[in-house]
Formats: sequence, C-alpha cells, structure tokens
Amino acid sequence: MNKKHIKLIARELHIREWQVENAVTLMEDGATIPFVSRYRKEATGSLDEVQLAAMKTLWNNYSELEKRRAAILRSIEEQDKLTPELKKEIEDCWQMNRLEDLYLPYRPKRKTKASVARDKGLEPLAEAIMRLDKQDCLELARGFVKEGVETAEEALSGARDIIAETVSENATLRERIRNTYKQKGVLISKVRKGKEEDGVKYRNYFDYNEPTRNMAPHRLLALLRAHKEGVVSLALKPHPDTVPQEMEKIFLDGRSTGLFPRQEAGSLWNMKEALADAYRRLIHPSIENEVLNAYKDKADLESVRVFSENLKQLLLAPPMGQKRVLAIDPGFRTGCKVVCLSAQGDLLHNDTIYPHPPQNERSTAMRKLSHMVEAYKTEVIAIGNGTAGRETEQFIKKIAFPHKVQVFSVSEDGASVYSASQAGRDEFPEYDVTVRGAVSIGRRLMDPLAELVKIDPKSLGVGQYQHDVNQTLLKESLDRTVEFCVNHVGVNLNTASRQLLTYVSGLGPRLAESIVEYRQENGPFSNRGQLKQVKRLGEKAFEQCAGFLRIPDGSDILDNTGVHPESYPLVKRMAADLGVSVGEMFASEELRKKIDLSKYITTTVGMPTLKDIMAELDKPGRDPRALIGVWEFDESVSGIEDLKEGMVLPGIVSNVTNFGAFVNFGIKQDGLIHVSQMGERYVKNPMDVVKLHQHVMVRVLKVDPERNRIQLRLERS
Repeated sequence: MNKKHIKLIARELHIREWQVENAVTLMEDGATIPFVSRYRKEATGSLDEVQLAAMKTLWNNYSELEKRRAAILRSIEEQDKLTPELKKEIEDCWQMNRLEDLYLPYRPKRKTKASVARDKGLEPLAEAIMRLDKQDCLELARGFVKEGVETAEEALSGARDIIAETVSENATLRERIRNTYKQKGVLISKVRKGKEEDGVKYRNYFDYNEPTRNMAPHRLLALLRAHKEGVVSLALKPHPDTVPQEMEKIFLDGRSTGLFPRQEAGSLWNMKEALADAYRRLIHPSIENEVLNAYKDKADLESVRVFSENLKQLLLAPPMGQKRVLAIDPGFRTGCKVVCLSAQGDLLHNDTIYPHPPQNERSTAMRKLSHMVEAYKTEVIAIGNGTAGRETEQFIKKIAFPHKVQVFSVSEDGASVYSASQAGRDEFPEYDVTVRGAVSIGRRLMDPLAELVKIDPKSLGVGQYQHDVNQTLLKESLDRTVEFCVNHVGVNLNTASRQLLTYVSGLGPRLAESIVEYRQENGPFSNRGQLKQVKRLGEKAFEQCAGFLRIPDGSDILDNTGVHPESYPLVKRMAADLGVSVGEMFASEELRKKIDLSKYITTTVGMPTLKDIMAELDKPGRDPRALIGVWEFDESVSGIEDLKEGMVLPGIVSNVTNFGAFVNFGIKQDGLIHVSQMGERYVKNPMDVVKLHQHVMVRVLKVDPERNRIQLRLERS
C-alpha cells in the first residue's frame, strides 16, 4: 500500500490517514462502498458513501499516475537520458499535467520541423542563439551551409525550428502558460457563415465571450455542443500581453526584444521569431486544447453530480406500496392501453379504450373502466403523463366508480425503453410493447425504485447535457447512485427482480440470476442463511449482501431488519441479559430502553454499530422513503395557450439543473424557474431550494408560445 497516496488523499479529503488506510484495505479486499459505510463504521471512523466514493476515485487516479510515472521513467532510462535530477523531479511530481510536461522532451516523436533541422546538424547553431551570444548570427550560420542547407537563411530558419520545439517542451513555461489560460483565458464563440438559421437554438452564442474561470458548466457544455455541431467556432485566448512576458522572463532573461532589423540577424531577433513561432504553432494549440478539456472535465463532473442527485431523488421517491392498481398509458389515435395489476404487481388483465378523438368512444370507455375497477378491486389509478395524459386524467375524474379510488399522474419517461428492452420481453414475452409500458407506469407508482432500476437511467429525463459528458464517468456515477439507493432502502429477497438484486452489495448480474433460479426451484427463502446454498454465492458475497436483503415473514425476525447476521449473536445476548426472547425485546420499547450499550462494546463493535442496531430494533423492516402525497393540477389549464402572465399554479418539479428547475403543471411543455427567481436572497444551488418531484406553487412570468418557453417564479414549496 502506497503511504504517499494515503497522505495525499487524507489531506485532500480532510480526514485521518488511518481512515483512508482502513477503507482502502477493505475495498481492495472486495468490500463494497455500501457495506463499508453501513457495517464497518468503526474501521473507517463512520465515513459516508460520498467520502468513500471520493476516496476510491482518488486512489484509482493516483494508482494510474503511478503506472504512468513508471512507464515514463522506463522510457527515459531506455534512451539513456535519465539524470538523477530528472528522476527526482519525476518521482516528486503528483500532477498528471506536470508529469507529461516533464516527459515531453523525451517522448518519441514523428518527423517534425525540428527533427529535420537536427538531422541537418543545426542544433549547435540553435544552442548558440539560445545563449544570446553577442555575435552576428548570419555570419555564424554561414558555417552550417552544406549539402541539404543551401543558404545561411535556411540554416537560421532550421535553428529557429529547433528553438521553437525546445521552448514548447519547457515544463516550467508550459505550467505558467497553462495557469495563465486558466486564470485569464476568455472563451470566444462566433457563428459560422451560413449557420444562422440552422443553429437558431444557439443564437445566444453567435457572438459571445466569457472568462472561462467564471463560466457555468451548463454554458460551457452548450458552447461545446454548438461547436461540435458546426454552428459556432470556438477559441480560448488569454490576455494578449501575458504570454510573451512569461516567455521572455524564461528565455530572454527578462530583456525586451525590441524591434531589431532583420538584416542584423542578432540572437535576440532570432529568439523573438522562434518564441513567436513556438507559441503560435506549438504551445497555443496544445494548451488551448488541454485547458478546454480540463474545463470540460470539470463541467462533466458537475453535470454528472446534478444528474446523480436527481436520479437519487427519483429512485427514493415515495412508494404507493402494495395496492391494487389500474394503470393507463394514454393516447389519442391508438387509444389508451389499460392494465390491472395485483398488489404484488402481477398483470391480471389488459384492454384498450378510446375516450378521445378521433374515436370518442367515451361511454364505452367509462363502462369498461368502471367494470375493471370493480372486478379487480382497484384502489389506485396511475395515468402516464405523456401525450393525452392530462385529457385522460380529466376524463377519469368524471367517472362515478363503484368505490373510491385515488388518481395519480405518473412520469412515463423511460417506459417505452423498458417496453422494448430484454427485461420487458423476459417478463412479458406474450404481450406487446404497449402493454409492457402500461405495466411499467403502474409498477413505478407502487415502488419507483424496484421498477426504475430496470431502465437505463439516461432514459429517465432527469439529466443535464447527459449525451455530451464523459459516458464512462456518467455510467459509473449513475451505477453508484442506483447501488446506494437500493442498499439504502433494502430489498425483499423473495420478491425482488433480477435487475433489482443486481445492485445489491456484493451480488451483480450472475449472482442475482442465481438467486432468482434458486427461488424458482426451491420456493421462497425462509432465512438469510439459505443464501449460502445459492450457486456461486460464497462467504465473501454473503458477508457483503446479507444485511441489505430482507425476509418479511422469515423464521428469524432479525432477517427483516438491517442488522447484519454477524451481529445476531450480539442481539441475542442483549435479549438474554434482559431475560426475554428476541421477539419480546422487539415488542417492548421499555425493555430496549434498559439496555446499556456500553456493556457490548468490543474491539470490533463500537457505539456507531450498536446505535444502528438499536435503530433497527426500534423499527424493524422500516422503509426510509417518505409517504406518497396526492397532488392535483389546475383544471383550467390544459395547454400553453391557457397560460397568462401573473397566474399562480400548482406544479411538480420535473428536473433540476445548475441554472434552475423545470416544473410540470399538467401540460405538455414544462416551465422553467430560473435560479434568479427562486427566492428573495441569492441562490447558488437550485437543489438547496427544490427537489425532484417536489410539489410547488409557481407564478407565470412570461409565455413564449412560438419557442415553447414558459418562465416561472417560485412562490412557495
């Protein structure tokens, strides 16, 4: 284990070195982040999932840097150019950019202007010029005229090519210029000729400039997308005087180059020409691209963070629970697909109704729905919020059902993706995509987490520039978010789908499939210990997953809690010390209050774990998610044409970004609450004010029907 890495990570995350060392040891031994954060608090000092994820990322980054350092040292040594001073500088370097700068002069290159000049023997001439000798360089250059170098001017030109490459590979200069671009760079965009009409959505960037240091991540991603689509040109430029000053400080000893007549051909004049060429041809394109990529990486991180936070809120949305549901996937021409689901989410019946134009079979649709609600004892109706969703909701509310039912509008983002997926085909091979989509809508009301894990998170409509960011980074972050949510809530071992089990700590696709196969062959699990009988599920996997799997009606009451099996003996000892059974201890709060936790502290079990155990005993099998609430839109608004400035409307937050929040208030087009309209005081982060799926009241500020844009102000949440 690299002690230097541990020190750097501890310093960067503001935690103790022993916390880093213990956490890394656990994770390198195969422990997952959810397991370490939940069941190894004593070892890590109660580090949470965010800290552990950041630590793991830094550890991986430093490990990659170490591999690159070794490769660089090996390469330079093979060239017989590794001096003790250079080796020490490389070994003391902990930034990848700096490491690559140090390696740049020794990196194998394809043919360049400088390499051609070196092959012609012009390096001594270049070295003489760089020494700034007070001599006539033109006269000196005549001594290099030979075969392949026809004139003194050609010799000087080749020497300047060598100087330009040497200058461009200077690590100190590159670091200074890089910092200049970061601190004082301005990103400039101009519309490309002939793209004014095609790129109208980017018209704010047709003639735009902004310091990159202050640029919001979403604006940078928008500019980069416009550039990628060929709508605008992009250029990153620093203050015009800064770079030449930095170059002169290093290579001209701070002396001003002045204006030297070409015919004098002095060292200063040649150096000035070489420096200008080095910057224009070699340094600027390289540093511009590098800094833009660095800012892009930063914007990616922020965009992925927003996406992950939205996904977390979506997956942890309040569940309806086990209710009998009638779900509707609305439509006009093709009708509304209707399915009836059991309280366990099983498909009982499906049909199609046509309450809207062009068929307008409203009375028939009413009779069918009323009959289905009565026959299948429906308790809740879930209506997809896509095309015809609002009209279907209004139609449903006019029906006099035989008993009271609650009506909910449900986001159908991603339902069509699930319908056409392998998971959808596996679950309902005999039904078409429309039936699968309606089932997905109903099930996501019952348990959003259990249903949405079957869908690619990128299809759920809660991202920001999700197709523009680093896709590997995005997938890793979203997978980690899903993993956190699944393990935070816990999973019913006897009802969970293969997709849901996949995200349980220590499992993955193969073991999830093995668990499902075991259930099919042997029936439901009666206790957690039976997991050890599952094919390929060994002791390590059992340790990682067992605490997150629940058995509500199992043979051991502890199997329906977050208490890990390794702590069962401890809980039984508590009950024995009280002179009661574990079940009696569960049932009596008074008995649990008598427990002195300090008596049960050991070298491996501390107060954090003991407090977690008591919390589980207080509420066994509890769901940490909130209760679902009923929310109704304003019935007077059915389209953008019904909106008037000044109207105050109820809505639901459908997406949160860095620049504001989008709100659905029952029509096709969501409105935007810009961050500046979220409160009387300055709001830096919209997520500090609103959350995904939060119910809010908004005021309409401006309506632009041509561009389908609605500007809102937050009234209250």
